[in-house]
Amino acid sequence: MPRLLHRALAALSIIGLLITLPTMAASLEVGQPVPDFTLHTLQGQSVSSAQLRGQVVIINLWATWCSYCREEMPALQNYYLRHRQQGLQVFAVSMDEASEDNSVRGIMQQFAYTGAVGRDSKLSGFGRIWRLPMTFVIDRKGILRRDGSVGSPTVDEKVLEAEVTPWLQAK
Repeated sequence: MPRLLHRALAALSIIGLLITLPTMAASLEVGQPVPDFTLHTLQGQSVSSAQLRGQVVIINLWATWCSYCREEMPALQNYYLRHRQQGLQVFAVSMDEASEDNSVRGIMQQFAYTGAVGRDSKLSGFGRIWRLPMTFVIDRKGILRRDGSVGSPTVDEKVLEAEVTPWLQAK
């Protein structure tokens, strides 16, 4: 009997988790404020969402082993160089293991935008990282304008122009 009771309780726990997961995932929604976050940069600094208020922010989650991630990095670079004077911040957040830190640093030396370490950053409000790349766009008021967990996972300069430039022009 205890074994049957244990299985029933386990099944109820799983059902409860399945019921609450969609609610948890729905907390990140385009047009709504982004939950507080903190990024830990490769230079050892912590940057909070509060510090970034007033700027348009692109958070790009990537990994050294992800070919799609590496392909879109030059587009992020070109876009950043053209628009950084307008209050654009770009963070490439590596989701790699600590053993890849030297590779991450080597790759990020090629780019002018900021590299960060995912395992040391606080991004839990962005939901489960289930694919890479994932690119989020946040406007000057801290409102999510692109949810990287839905739609096309990659970005290019055309996508950035369409999905970021309007928020750079809005004051």
